[in-house]
Amino acid sequence: MAKREVDIVVLSDIHLGTYGCHATELLRYLKSIKPKAVILNGDIIDVWQFSKRYWPATHMMVVKHLIGYIAKDIPVYYIPGNHDEMLRRFKGFHLGSLKITNKLSLKIDNKRVWLFHGDVFDVVMQHSKWLAKLGAIGYDTLIIINRMVNYISEKMGRGKISFSKKVKNTVKGAVKFINSFEDTVCDIAAENKYDYVVCGHIHHPEIKNVTTPHGDVIYMNSGDWIENLTALEYTEGKWSIYNYHEDLVAQAIDINKKKQSKESAKELMESMMLELSMNQPAA
Repeated sequence: MAKREVDIVVLSDIHLGTYGCHATELLRYLKSIKPKAVILNGDIIDVWQFSKRYWPATHMMVVKHLIGYIAKDIPVYYIPGNHDEMLRRFKGFHLGSLKITNKLSLKIDNKRVWLFHGDVFDVVMQHSKWLAKLGAIGYDTLIIINRMVNYISEKMGRGKISFSKKVKNTVKGAVKFINSFEDTVCDIAAENKYDYVVCGHIHHPEIKNVTTPHGDVIYMNSGDWIENLTALEYTEGKWSIYNYHEDLVAQAIDINKKKQSKESAKELMESMMLELSMNQPAA
């Protein structure tokens, strides 16, 4: 199958290691594209809720696929989020084409683009981290219940529903938070003369023009791989939101877990690190 070429792909809020993560669908998407650069904009592995008891083969397959980009010398930028914040201490770390950074500033086709996860503008995260972690557990539980309900609903011939989306759309506080988050981000970006600002964190895919006291700026959010199954793509001078639910080509890709190695997670990681070291230029 010929892969679709993409100049830049931005992924965020994958939350590997949680029950809500759609790793199989993400794998299908990754196998359908040929990116020239990859930006991982936070919450890729959910360290907050990580458990040795739950790490499916597909989650490791996603990690291996992403490391495969580095082995092929495709630029990969990792911007840690709040759920994988432990990686922020490695800011400036380089391994081949991988770079870990807390924020990223790029110039693309003479336009200034500012990328960061976005949790620094979350009041709850800054002042009540314990409450944010409790909320994350509740959110993951809601997703598990939602999956069971959707399984029954599909068996009955009805469509899927999203509990969390309904909550966000009906609770005024959640809507107000999203709007406030976007306004704050855009105001700071415009003040610093950026043309585009790219975030994750709030699980709300979006591309829109925002007018601020400091001028206009294009706000973009890559969404997530818990509910929306979205990414941002830049191809032929244009940004767009990728939606897995609309991609029949990716959905048709077979992910055969039985063909995967029966190595332990530790053995797989060691083999991947060996592969990376073999692809590094000699000193």
